Amino acid sequence: MENRWQEHGRYFLKSRWPELANVETGRKQRAPLPEMQKPAQPESIISLPTVEELTDSFGKDMSLTGAMLRRESTRSFSSDPLTIGELAYLLWAAQGVRNKKPRVTFRTVPSGGARHPFETYLFIQNVKELETGLYRYLPLDHSLAFIRSEEADGIAGQLDEALLQHNFGAAATFVWTAIPERSEYAYAMEAARLILLDAGHVCQNLYLACTAVGCGTCAVGAYDQEKIDALLGVDGVDEFTVYVAPVGKITRK
Repeated sequence: MENRWQEHGRYFLKSRWPELANVETGRKQRAPLPEMQKPAQPESIISLPTVEELTDSFGKDMSLTGAMLRRESTRSFSSDPLTIGELAYLLWAAQGVRNKKPRVTFRTVPSGGARHPFETYLFIQNVKELETGLYRYLPLDHSLAFIRSEEADGIAGQLDEALLQHNFGAAATFVWTAIPERSEYAYAMEAARLILLDAGHVCQNLYLACTAVGCGTCAVGAYDQEKIDALLGVDGVDEFTVYVAPVGKITRK
């Protein structure tokens, strides 16, 4: 049927909440909770400025209303580097933890059931104090985990290809992967819809935080799924890319 793709896509967007009453989710079975954060090797961890330092230093010169009025997608960045403090502030704004409890985390963005199914990867190309390469944010510890260097793998060219030339010469490229099991634990087939709604919350916070510190970003949904997942080193099944946002300093006219 000619419009089957439309029917399938639209069904995916609709709520199936009443069906959950008859599904034995991991939460109903009191199964062990999925990990809230992927582990990292201790020797790979890089400390970031503390949340207290960040909130004292950034975002005070612009109101929330001002950030919303100025927020726009940016597809051209200057050659000025980000500072590690600016990067840390953007990471905290998008996925920072405000409060931790044994079974949940409460962050700077909402998430269905406080499941927070994302991992934040970073392709660093122009950030002071950081080697060019691939990193992952550890929100529970507010730190970075170094994965591999640009020099070893030639990541920049591969990234441009994987993003279908949508990287725009960014200083840092945020790539959010989803680990569906975290949300499926509570919401079964409804998890997919909730994960994509949650992704929007995360990226909007990044937009506003970028605006507040003189940076720009552009939400990117156009990428080669297999290539970007391979570049990150994720399996494409239990973890895969769902959203991308290149970030850099705004080109002054």
